[in-house]
Amino acid sequence: MGSGFRRRSIMQELVAKGVRITAQRRILIETIQDAKRHIDAPTLLGLARQRDASTDRATAYRTINLLRKHGLIDELEVLYLTGEKRSYEVKTHRDEVCLACVRCGKIEDMTPPFFEKPKGEMARQSGFEIKTFRLEIGGLCKVCALRDRTPK
Repeated sequence: MGSGFRRRSIMQELVAKGVRITAQRRILIETIQDAKRHIDAPTLLGLARQRDASTDRATAYRTINLLRKHGLIDELEVLYLTGEKRSYEVKTHRDEVCLACVRCGKIEDMTPPFFEKPKGEMARQSGFEIKTFRLEIGGLCKVCALRDRTPK
């Protein structure tokens, strides 16, 4: 996450919408809200279970679906990694590029200022009013790329 960017409170949004917040759901929501990076469902469940060992797997997946349904989290599908992998982060309504390493699975976010030009051109050509611009790119992170270049 870029410094100075404040994410909205998922809990406040759900309460305002009248969604019932159980103890397990609260732990799951707090865990994803506090995550410093993208988090996949098994990691979310593991972190929640550190706080409450009885946290249920089904509750974790239902909570993720609830948050997606209400537009409170973004889902990043990194299908080109090992098998199917989805990760989640609190929706930010900011332009970003998600760089995913196809070898180690590391995900980095960037907010490049050069998005404004292609965004403006696409809006001009299509007549579409673009609110956010998000791009997912697969490749090798610095560490994995360096390993490839290092003689064995």
